[in-house]
Amino acid sequence: MQHVAGSDNWTEALAQFLRTQPGVQAVRIDAVARKVAVATLGEVDVGGLEAALAQTLAAVEASLGKRPRAQTGFTLRQEGSMTELAAPSCQTAPKLWQWREFAWPELEPAVDAHEEEPEWRELATLAAVCGGLGLAGFITARLGGAPVWLSPSLYAVALIAGGWDAAVDSWANLRKARVDIHFLMLAVAVGAVSIGAWGEAVLLLFLFSSSGAMEEFALDRTHREVNALLKSAPKKATLLVPGGGEREVAIEEVGIGDVLLVRPGEAFAADGNVEKGRSASDESALTGESVPVAKGVGDPVFSGTINLWGAVEFKVLRLPGESTLQKIIRLIQTAQKLRAPSERFTDKFGGAYTLAVLGVCAAMFLVWWLGFHLPPFDNVDGVRSAFYRAMTLLVVMSPCALVLSIPSAILAAIAWGARHGVLFRGGAAIEKLAGIQVVALDKTGTLTTGELVVVGYESFPAGRDEEIRELAYALEANSQHPLARAIVRDAKARGVRELGLEEFQSITGQGVSGRLGGAQVLLGRRELLEAGPLAEWARKLPPASADLAEVWVVGADVIGRVLLRDQIRAESRGVLAELKRVGIKTVMLTGDRRHAAEAVARELGLDQVRPGLSPEQKVEAIQSFREQGLKIAMVGDGVNDAPSLAAADVSVAMGARGSDAALEQAEVILMHDRIENFLAAFRLSKRAKAVIYQNLTISLGVVVVMATAAIFGIIPLAVGVAAHEGSTVVVCLNSLRLLFGRNR
Repeated sequence: MQHVAGSDNWTEALAQFLRTQPGVQAVRIDAVARKVAVATLGEVDVGGLEAALAQTLAAVEASLGKRPRAQTGFTLRQEGSMTELAAPSCQTAPKLWQWREFAWPELEPAVDAHEEEPEWRELATLAAVCGGLGLAGFITARLGGAPVWLSPSLYAVALIAGGWDAAVDSWANLRKARVDIHFLMLAVAVGAVSIGAWGEAVLLLFLFSSSGAMEEFALDRTHREVNALLKSAPKKATLLVPGGGEREVAIEEVGIGDVLLVRPGEAFAADGNVEKGRSASDESALTGESVPVAKGVGDPVFSGTINLWGAVEFKVLRLPGESTLQKIIRLIQTAQKLRAPSERFTDKFGGAYTLAVLGVCAAMFLVWWLGFHLPPFDNVDGVRSAFYRAMTLLVVMSPCALVLSIPSAILAAIAWGARHGVLFRGGAAIEKLAGIQVVALDKTGTLTTGELVVVGYESFPAGRDEEIRELAYALEANSQHPLARAIVRDAKARGVRELGLEEFQSITGQGVSGRLGGAQVLLGRRELLEAGPLAEWARKLPPASADLAEVWVVGADVIGRVLLRDQIRAESRGVLAELKRVGIKTVMLTGDRRHAAEAVARELGLDQVRPGLSPEQKVEAIQSFREQGLKIAMVGDGVNDAPSLAAADVSVAMGARGSDAALEQAEVILMHDRIENFLAAFRLSKRAKAVIYQNLTISLGVVVVMATAAIFGIIPLAVGVAAHEGSTVVVCLNSLRLLFGRNR
């Protein structure tokens, strides 16, 4: 499999796997969800198959950002984020395939700084050795009495130190018949030495290796946030055993519905809801928010966040591998592999540009030598030779800064976002978000919290609200429906007495029922009452107001209802006001009733509201804006939002509550359901785009100015070297401003 490890397209690695594994017919991978399945026919060596698959996926990881490409003789099928590659077979063979699911190879643990030094330190050391010995060689060359061989020897060792990393990279590329910037720098250094310009050669490699160390330092800072997330992932959990007692288990043994105990100072091992206890959690690793978040019964907790002061018991709602933390890690790693359109352009441009520079410099050498009759190699009477000028031109036209202009800014922006709860799925999302003109938002779960809150109880006859609370709590205690969660959370907060029900059952689409003291009790929608013996009386009951939801409770001798409201996010109003201030139109696309939707729209100050929409109608609304030539971003969280997210120019999902379908379509994820992070993402994208333009202006400007000066013979090689490498350092530092700046 070593052959495919460096493959230019990851489907080649899968094709090679299918060719070499007997009995394997197809491979199906979902890189976003990190799921993999293999179709086999007949007996196979499962152990050997798993080992070969893990090796293949390691090769796939290296180039996942590239678009899957069909392989000769194989069938390629895509559906959402899932890709399936199948070997040639007859039409009936797929019916006989046995699909086996395998675990995606575990993420590499973060490397401890004490175990392995980051690469930039090694490059900085080589640059320091090059600079120190180069300076010593310069001094000894000008001091009388020093041995003749000393200065060249010092220069030679300095050149080896400064050019070592470039030589290693160049050799690897030359074996693939490719040339790059490292090759150009080495060529210039060798050329300078050949004409006796030892000092200029050392200066070139010193500055080149120093800028390389700066580049690696910048990348190290951008990756440090991801490593911090990996380190924060818990490895153990304290499981409460039914009937009493506790035991420590590996994180892999935790299942949905388990109740875990978290003591002060420990990390929550999975996503869930607090069942018992009060505390506060440090969620800065997920959201960048330094203020502790209070946690009580019914509140959500997230894997990798730290329990600060109280012992808390919580029920697991998501497996650790599907937790918010793991979603963040996977999304960031995917984002770092996906390139922005402008970045892909410079990649293609870079190789052709390098060859063009070599050709131009060779042509100019001949022009200066044969056309202007300059000495070919030796500087004579203060006149710089044609070769010296060609080497200077080669240095100043090398595209180091140009190639770094875009990826350095994109990676810094992705890292800032990861640290502050904004996940970009690749550089394209950053570029596109900066140009939006309309923001469409779902209502429930986006502008509102999506979690209903009990606002009151009513009983008929009046005065028996407590009985209604008890019955509602008993009937909803074992349900996970949003209505049930709200009722149970309110009951626990009020300390409502728990009643023991018998014969509990669900009434599909209507509600739940059970028996209490021999009498049947019900909880459900108004239609449940209108279909029974109380129909005539039920039709006379007063309706709930437009902004409230209701659930009815029927006891042996009492009827009542629970009134609930979907709370508007406190931050929604400020976010929408700021978007309007910068000239972005806001529109709500929702399936809710007109009265409820318009009430929320008026309160928040939305420009437009379109209520009662089906998923298909939401897509039509998105397309209507695009047909007007407007760039639109869609913000949503539910399964019904996935089609409209796919139709928008930029898709944004609420990360903590977001459905898998919404997250798969989204290019931007707002973790922890913080709508204000949309503003942070928008501002970051604007800054990133500005930094990219600045970097391109700096890099291209230096090339044009210095190349013109080199053609007219105005500048010496040393000045060209300093200008070229200086622009590279400036570009890296300019990009780092995104990592440390404020975008809120």
